[in-house]
Amino acid sequence: MYQCYKKYERIVWVKTNNRLVQTYNKYKCSEQFKMSENRLSTSIVGLDEVLEGGLIANRAYLLRGGPGTGKTTLGLHFLTAGAAQGERTLLITLAEPGEQILKNGQQLGFDTDGVTFLDLSPTSNFFAEVQTYDIFSPAEVEREPTTQRIVEQVETLKPQRVFLDSMTQLRYLVSNAFLFRKQALSFLRFLIEQGATVLFTSESSEEAPDEDLQFISDGVINLSFSNQERTLCVSKFRGSNFQNGLHSMRLTQTGMQVFKRLVPEKYRQEFVKEAIPSGVVEIDELLHGGLERGTITIITGPSGVGKTTLGLQFMKEAAGRGERSVVYTFEEWRETLLHRCEAINIPVRIMMERDILSLVQVEPLHYTPDELASLIRHEVETQQTKIVMIDSISGYRLSLRGNDLVTHIHALCKYLQNMGVAVLLINEVESITGEFKATENNISYLADNIVFLRYIEIKGEMRRAIGVLKKRLTNFEKTLREFEISRYGIKVGKPLTNLRGILKGIPDFLDSSDFK
Repeated sequence: MYQCYKKYERIVWVKTNNRLVQTYNKYKCSEQFKMSENRLSTSIVGLDEVLEGGLIANRAYLLRGGPGTGKTTLGLHFLTAGAAQGERTLLITLAEPGEQILKNGQQLGFDTDGVTFLDLSPTSNFFAEVQTYDIFSPAEVEREPTTQRIVEQVETLKPQRVFLDSMTQLRYLVSNAFLFRKQALSFLRFLIEQGATVLFTSESSEEAPDEDLQFISDGVINLSFSNQERTLCVSKFRGSNFQNGLHSMRLTQTGMQVFKRLVPEKYRQEFVKEAIPSGVVEIDELLHGGLERGTITIITGPSGVGKTTLGLQFMKEAAGRGERSVVYTFEEWRETLLHRCEAINIPVRIMMERDILSLVQVEPLHYTPDELASLIRHEVETQQTKIVMIDSISGYRLSLRGNDLVTHIHALCKYLQNMGVAVLLINEVESITGEFKATENNISYLADNIVFLRYIEIKGEMRRAIGVLKKRLTNFEKTLREFEISRYGIKVGKPLTNLRGILKGIPDFLDSSDFK
């Protein structure tokens, strides 16, 4: 799956309306990527991933969702992807005027020149003309010409892809539920026997439920929009495995984007668990060589104590080895961070110019966890990024919009760990001094390493201390050291062996002769 993703996705992240947006060239994509046998691309990268390769050809799929959830947009993706590869495609509309669908599609950038439209929606003449039905019901009178036009168009065009919007309109042309199900099944079989792969929509409601359509379809894709969040879920897919659960979705100026829920066990890359030094001798002594690749490190401490600076120090050293790192900052403005790093001898701007560091400012309320995971996957799988820093956990929590922090950050960190990436999680604790807490988010179980920074008061002066609380792969130094940030960079002192009570923030001297 990892190789398939790299060959197909051809993702480009562009900035639109002060946001990073995922897009790609569908024509180049169709040239580079060949679907496996009997699979059809929807041209939506994330959806093809959810379907583990795309739709199976010559089958019928139900697309469910309320108004405004993106059903027609998905259908246009499906048809234009086929047209771009020279396939014959047909859009049958029974509700929204074909001219309106065409106009909306062109505004979203769809190339609809290769799509044939069969517009069966009611015209204004239907309202203006007086219709009289004596013996037959209106439904029976309307059904025959509608059916005949569809049959004639399909037999003439022999489409390979058909999008029907919507099947619910055909329900109103049949007198009872039994007859509708029979006719719907016959209709779908007719299209498939003509060589088509069919995507059809349903307008489910209490008055017109669509359970019967779910039973007769080969697959069911559900679209929803609630609590200002769009999601996609596949509940049925005959003949193939698929990624279950809710996946984030977004409707943009260029169509639909789907961000697959991250399943970390599906990704793995061979790597050597070698140490990554910080370049500061005393820190590496604390860690007995540094942090290892494929490990998760929580750097924890109160505000302003130097957590981000410490993380960037590891990236500075990695840059010297030609390794790429990325920082996702949720709280600090990008320019502020750049200016601050330059003032303490961490050349972030130069590292960015050399493309060995990426600094991404994230507005958490604009992203879902699945979108962030997709963004990070792109960095890791296409840029061979070796260190990823999330700054900070509290900022990441905002993107969850009430969802469980532990579940999402667990999946993200385990994915990065499986790919051999060193993960740095910046965690801010509220207490400046007093009772010591490693984290306040119940995620310490995730960490292979926990490095903490503390404020301490010595002779009325506020200072900092650094220590290691946990390290799974190697031993570590059990003492604390004084930690200082100057214009020359990070400076770490000798072990504070003559102080006790450092974790309380106000230590007691055992021998104060060394502190003047």
